[in-house]
Amino acid sequence: MADKPIPPEGVIIRAENGDVIRYDETGLILRLSDKVIADIAARLELKPQAAVAGEALPLPDLPDDLDLWAPRREGDWVFFQANLPGADGPRGYRRHVDGGAIIAEARGPLLAVLGIGGARAGLGSPGPARFPWHVLAPADDIGAVGMGGEGEAPATAALEALRELTVEALLADELLARRRAVHQALPLMLVRAETDTSATAHELGGGTAVNNLDQAFANLQAGATRLGTGAQVLAVVLDYTLEDLTGDPVAYRDGMIALMERITRGMAKRGLARPIFLAAFDCGTQDVTRGPGLEGQWELSWNHGDHQLVFAAPSYAFEIDDTGRLTDAGRAAKAWLLAEALLAVQAGGRWLCPTIQLAERAGKDIRLICAASDGLVVDKSDPFGAGKTAGFALEGVTNAAKITGVEIDKSDPKAVILRLSKRPEGEVFVTYAHAAEPGKGPYPANRGALRGDFGGGATRRWALPARLKLTDGGP
Repeated sequence: MADKPIPPEGVIIRAENGDVIRYDETGLILRLSDKVIADIAARLELKPQAAVAGEALPLPDLPDDLDLWAPRREGDWVFFQANLPGADGPRGYRRHVDGGAIIAEARGPLLAVLGIGGARAGLGSPGPARFPWHVLAPADDIGAVGMGGEGEAPATAALEALRELTVEALLADELLARRRAVHQALPLMLVRAETDTSATAHELGGGTAVNNLDQAFANLQAGATRLGTGAQVLAVVLDYTLEDLTGDPVAYRDGMIALMERITRGMAKRGLARPIFLAAFDCGTQDVTRGPGLEGQWELSWNHGDHQLVFAAPSYAFEIDDTGRLTDAGRAAKAWLLAEALLAVQAGGRWLCPTIQLAERAGKDIRLICAASDGLVVDKSDPFGAGKTAGFALEGVTNAAKITGVEIDKSDPKAVILRLSKRPEGEVFVTYAHAAEPGKGPYPANRGALRGDFGGGATRRWALPARLKLTDGGP
């Protein structure tokens, strides 16, 4: 008896509720249950889709007291429109099906502004941010301030709202405000400042804070993956000067270069681009007016390896309390100028605070040559209380010569003339915002009134502190 030909299509396995495996000329056709499909998706880490076309995934419970509408579920996220408090306002939001924080729906990569430093960097102002659904921290119940050197930061892919605003958080908030003002897209921002009690810059580069900063980079990437987007670090803020106890300005400089290299290598291992490092030139406190860390910044300002380090402002521009820590107003002013500097660099330009490079004799007077992006101004309003000499002083004078006036050279807008009572004698040094007598008030004792003729209001490029030996440049 001849074999019967195999039909071109048919059923291999059939169950009570239908065919399980069929075949046709194209091959096998499998019909899998919704449960099996969900299990395969979980194993492959795929976003689960509705098992049957047109079948919507169930929505989890959403808060009843929110003004929200049009909720929909896509994979593990619930998207909805809402009118929430803050400058974010009416827009799209999302929340994970497992609960947690509500965050703004945004385009583009998850951005980060991170910081590292000593104890003074680990403080924040009361929150929330102006854009509370955009400026976020890793959801480890630690917040923007970080671990403070006490233990290891946990790994997490989730994000949460802020309870306090560090300089980094205020910087992120300011960047968003400026984008909002010109109707640009508002991205999500992750912020975190990690600190510890390292006694030297070299120790900071190998201590708990930098290890926890590594975890912040990992959490940034994990959070971006959870959101289905990429990750990018906008800037790393450095805040470590007075804490260094080496007693050696060069050792401080070398330690800070090593710290930047350590951070850059750690980011490279995670595929993150080299960062922009932002800092304020520390001027000390009401009582601390000199020291190796303060002097080491001069070394660092012109020799920082191949790292992109930008000094946004001298710290005499920021209010401090009687313990030498930034006030809420001081933190906001620092964040503002860090934003100015970062945006300038991102646009391909430079942010150069006036820097005094040479002090030479000009008759009985002194002429100061400066590097600056624009013409100089001696601010007559003296906003920081520097006094009649605008923060300038003389060291080593043996004949009681004194500064009687400070003015901009009429022949060169980037040069300063110090008018003196007589030609100074001795081994003379000219100082600006440096080694002042301890004082009181809301600003460091080292302060000045020299700035660039740029911007207005809080947008100023203030001159950096200096100490220069007087040279015989003139008669």
